Amino acid sequence: MLHVVHHPAYVSPATPGSRFRFDKYGLVMEALRESGAPHIVHEPAPMPRAWVEAVHDPAYVEEVLTLAVPPDKTRRIGFAVTERVARRSMLSPGGTWAAAKLAQVHGYAANAAGGSHHALADTGAGYCVFNDLAITANRLIAEGDAARVLILDLDVHQGDGTAALMAGRADIFTLSVHAEKNFPARKARSSLDIGLADGTGDTAYLAVLEDVVPRVLDGFAPDLILYQAGIDPHGEDRLGRLALTDAGLDARDRYVMRQAKAHGVPVASTLGGGYGEDRMLVARRHAACMVRLAQEAE
Repeated sequence: MLHVVHHPAYVSPATPGSRFRFDKYGLVMEALRESGAPHIVHEPAPMPRAWVEAVHDPAYVEEVLTLAVPPDKTRRIGFAVTERVARRSMLSPGGTWAAAKLAQVHGYAANAAGGSHHALADTGAGYCVFNDLAITANRLIAEGDAARVLILDLDVHQGDGTAALMAGRADIFTLSVHAEKNFPARKARSSLDIGLADGTGDTAYLAVLEDVVPRVLDGFAPDLILYQAGIDPHGEDRLGRLALTDAGLDARDRYVMRQAKAHGVPVASTLGGGYGEDRMLVARRHAACMVRLAQEAE
């Protein structure tokens, strides 16, 4: 059974002047219902402000929550922070944390948003306002719900914000497998980075995972995996530079879950990136990702 965290407020009107659309977060749930896969929907609470400020600069958090984000940070984020955007920016980390707690009970759970891996301490960036992955990992450890957390980022873009926010922590391992020449131009240093050449396809990509994932699981021995499961490595993605097929994404996710199960580690996934003019096609790829992860977790 798939346990998925979703809130209606994940969907927000598009902001003027930005190409980013928040409608996919509703379309993903529509695609999930369309798939016929059995699932239970859980509604998250907003992440308490104190936990957001434990990772982000309180002055930046105040800017977001009072709708006073300056123009330079607005440009870096890629859209204006409206009241609706500010609300979902607190709900999305709450959803990732809720998915992590559900995963500890059921083996796997998904947040139908999140994966905001570009957000830095004092600013958002790349369509990310607050870094739900970093916030959740920090809270889980601080509250004693985990001792060691692996943030496994398989989005096509490097998880630079997560790497910067979690740098120097022995209890949080950041692993990013991404397109080397893609955004961001200036990469941060994760615990381990694997930068792939443009056009990397299914076979080469899966060979990298088969080499690195077992080594990290054996060496770091996490209690929980936060899986940034972006579907933008797909060859048809508007912002991707890799060449994975639907079958390649399927194999990627099933391999990750099989490895996690073999090591006895629960997995909580976040939606991450996925871009294209056919919004429903993108939503179906995201939904399929959650469904197959749940299948492999059983």
